[in-house]
Amino acid sequence: MIAAYSATSQARVNAALESLFTAPGPELARLYEAMRYSVMNGGKRVRPLLAYAACEALGGKAEQANGAACAVELIHAYSLVHDDLPAMDDDDLRRGLPTTHKKFDEACAILAGDGLQSLAFSALLDPRLNTSDAEIRLQMVRALALAAGPAGMVGGQAIDLGSVGLKLDQKALEYMHRHKTGALIEVSVKLGALASGRAEKDELKSLKNYALAIGLAFQVQDDILDVESDTETLGKRQGADIARDKPTYPALLGLDHAKAYALELRDQALHALRPFDAAAEPLRDLARYIVDRRN
Repeated sequence: MIAAYSATSQARVNAALESLFTAPGPELARLYEAMRYSVMNGGKRVRPLLAYAACEALGGKAEQANGAACAVELIHAYSLVHDDLPAMDDDDLRRGLPTTHKKFDEACAILAGDGLQSLAFSALLDPRLNTSDAEIRLQMVRALALAAGPAGMVGGQAIDLGSVGLKLDQKALEYMHRHKTGALIEVSVKLGALASGRAEKDELKSLKNYALAIGLAFQVQDDILDVESDTETLGKRQGADIARDKPTYPALLGLDHAKAYALELRDQALHALRPFDAAAEPLRDLARYIVDRRN
């Protein structure tokens, strides 16, 4: 079920994303090539899938969430480009291919990431991709700005870089990952819900609880895969977190307890969706997929 839904959703968002990478002139061709490379070189598109699924769960059509889906994937891609830089995680491989700064150069990678960040907000406001009324679009822009910035993802990355070599307790580790990973996953669900035009307060609260649980589950599973998987399957260097002495859930809880915690978070997410009918089944499938995935 999730495989078919993922394929359809990936094709939809990829087509929308492709429309954003036409350079306005030959002098910008290399920059746009780097931006396109950073986004269109694979990826699971989990965040766009969540946006589409949340929109449909509330009775909207998937196409209504195209702007939201593009925006969250562009923010995600920009964050990976910058995270891979030598000044941050210094990675050479992403999705089985050279990272952007290896394919191009560091300066081009920095500019490509900057361009993708601003392009995300343009996509959210593009009438071809987002037909929501002005008030809802303003809510969406504000939500994305908060989630992507120092109060969300960027702040989480700063905490992460400052935690290398430290022994964090579970509360501190979860605080970091609710920002670094969870904030963008949470806003993916919220933007999709808002795009439906049918989001009510109680529904948004339930979807937030769902997103909080899967956002953390995603990171727990990432930490588990960093121990159990291999570089070829992951498409990035296996064991990188261990090599950098980063705090992780398996290191803190032990591998078996980390796996049990991921399942517990999955169940919390499914519980949060109890008020929703069968239209929310893709959201339920995504919660299961997040803890079952192997890359």
